[in-house]
Amino acid sequence: MFNDKVILITGGTGSFGKKFTGYVLKNYKPRKLIIFSRDEFKQFEMSRIFPDSEYPVRYFLGDIRDKERLYRAFDGVDYLIHAAAIKQVPAAEYNPFEAVKTNILGAQNIVEAAIDMNIKRVIALSTDKAVSPINLYGATKLAMEKLFIAGNAYVGARETSFSVVRYGNVIGSRGSVIPLFKQLVDGGKKKLPVTDERMTRFWITLSQGVDLVCRAARDSVGGEVFVPKIPSTKITDIVKAMCPDGECEFIGIRPGEKLHESLISEDEGRNTVDMGDIYVILPQFSFQDNKHYGYSKYPRMSDGFFYRSDKNEQWLDTDEITAMVRGLELD
Repeated sequence: MFNDKVILITGGTGSFGKKFTGYVLKNYKPRKLIIFSRDEFKQFEMSRIFPDSEYPVRYFLGDIRDKERLYRAFDGVDYLIHAAAIKQVPAAEYNPFEAVKTNILGAQNIVEAAIDMNIKRVIALSTDKAVSPINLYGATKLAMEKLFIAGNAYVGARETSFSVVRYGNVIGSRGSVIPLFKQLVDGGKKKLPVTDERMTRFWITLSQGVDLVCRAARDSVGGEVFVPKIPSTKITDIVKAMCPDGECEFIGIRPGEKLHESLISEDEGRNTVDMGDIYVILPQFSFQDNKHYGYSKYPRMSDGFFYRSDKNEQWLDTDEITAMVRGLELD
């Protein structure tokens, strides 16, 4: 799939970008892999891991808000993975204009530039917080999803297609509760802060996220949202696994936070097919006739179906959580 192809990753110096880069270089022989981001120091640090003298990796400084810069970066690109975003919930709430400029207007810039530059396939990374959002970050990611899916209506005779991958909390990523707990436990703390004893979350590893993105890049026809079947945990169970002789300190639910996260809403459920290890949400609007006929052989979910962390069929037990923590993929 990626052999002799040019691949570009926006936000490529983040946790996902580094993992994806390592995976592609190990398993494929791309003609070029472009890391597009706005932080020159992170690019410098990443170049020490993947120097362009040894790998076909190029580092391109730029911001997705700058459409002209995108046109320059997208020249000759075959596959585009969009991972750039303002991701922290409190930061988005306190800097709403900046979140909109990056997560929504930046997404529009990417859609328009990708079409004009005839990029073959574009995959955007989204989050469970985009489902029935209650905070600005989730709302901007929902808008981003809609822009990418609707982008398929603008391609005309070009080959460009847009799809989305949506998943839950990434183990060990920045802002995740697990690295916070680990830091506190390593510092000798016996009381770990938990907002609410009922809280549950979906969990996915970076490797699983990379696999899902690669699958979407290979199989998508445009307009789909790919959702993995991943396990849930109670946050209190994570505390028990990480600090068996410790206890939870309940501090109250934070602004913009949910008790449980959803990966598929009930309204999306009626457009969802079950492909065994993943769900695929098909677009509500048909952009091209018969484009999604290949999904007709898979069972469609029944009316009333939804996918929420507290109603999940897969749960991690204490031993599995402990193993998960030991295998942390920290950036």
